Amino acid sequence: MCEAKEMEGELKNFIRLCVLTIAFLLYSYFIAAKIPKGLLRLISLLPVITLLSILPFDLNSLHIGFPTWCFVAWLANFKLLLFAFDQGPLSVPKHDLLRFILMACFPFKIKQNPSPKKPFETKTNPTLEAATRATILWTVVYTYKNYEHYFHKHVLFIYFFYTYHALQLLLALAATPAQLLLGVELEPQFNAPLFSTSLQDFWGHRWNLRVSEILRATAYIPVHRISTRIIGPRWASLPGVFLTFLVSGLMHELLVYHMTRERPTWQMTWFFILQGVFVDMEIVLKKKLVATNKFRLHKAISGPLTLANIAVIAGWLSYTQALRNGIDEKLIKEFNMFMQFLKGMAISKC
Repeated sequence: MCEAKEMEGELKNFIRLCVLTIAFLLYSYFIAAKIPKGLLRLISLLPVITLLSILPFDLNSLHIGFPTWCFVAWLANFKLLLFAFDQGPLSVPKHDLLRFILMACFPFKIKQNPSPKKPFETKTNPTLEAATRATILWTVVYTYKNYEHYFHKHVLFIYFFYTYHALQLLLALAATPAQLLLGVELEPQFNAPLFSTSLQDFWGHRWNLRVSEILRATAYIPVHRISTRIIGPRWASLPGVFLTFLVSGLMHELLVYHMTRERPTWQMTWFFILQGVFVDMEIVLKKKLVATNKFRLHKAISGPLTLANIAVIAGWLSYTQALRNGIDEKLIKEFNMFMQFLKGMAISKC
């Protein structure tokens, strides 16, 4: 009974946050958009950005709070920062309120030149994909119930597997409203990350592409422009890449704080800092190899090395932090609570 009330309270907080978020976006669309781009529009949007950063902390559950914080406190705010200077996805649709709200709330990208459907060609169905991912996640959660009998490395493997499919499910669900309400074809959220040939390839072209695009626009491009004036165009990408990973690390650290409400340990930030250092090292090595026409690793070797690098450092820093704070146990508890809540609703209707 207590768990049902807790779930109901969480849903009420979530509905309240949705209503307030839409109200803030209406203000942004009808009022802030009329202000000339630049500093004045940014000042007009600062109250919205501040409130959208605070409101998700009213949510305590991982399954509701995690995507809400990602979509609202992180991505929507970064899009509004770009919108202040008439850049980014929110500046594209004109006189289209629905598209403005959907683009602000969900990480998707409309395909500009959708390819005509060929005979016998089937396009990816986000609903079917979401159902498939949900089934996989349910299997993982069911398997994880007996985690105390597993070795630590087995727990980390299950956690890796869960994270990969949970993100796929989350972004598949996030794409559904746009396809249903706008009737458009969307760009893929991932691009076969397991086939990455380098860290640059993984982070820049394959993993969580919508987040990569937002970080590129808000962090990499401004820093790259400044660095070009200071150190020249050849090495201007190095500080741009490093600062981009630093920003990503800080946002992930805030995300971990939202999930645990524990004092930050900065392990998540260090994970992304190290990834930024390694990507910069890749850039330097590639430039040197191109200049000297020396041997380059075949993708059959560089691909596994890339995935091993990410897995080892993630297991050492980010996943260890998550397990230490009991996020995995909280996920299982919430999953069981949600199932009991659904059963209770079904019984009450009968």
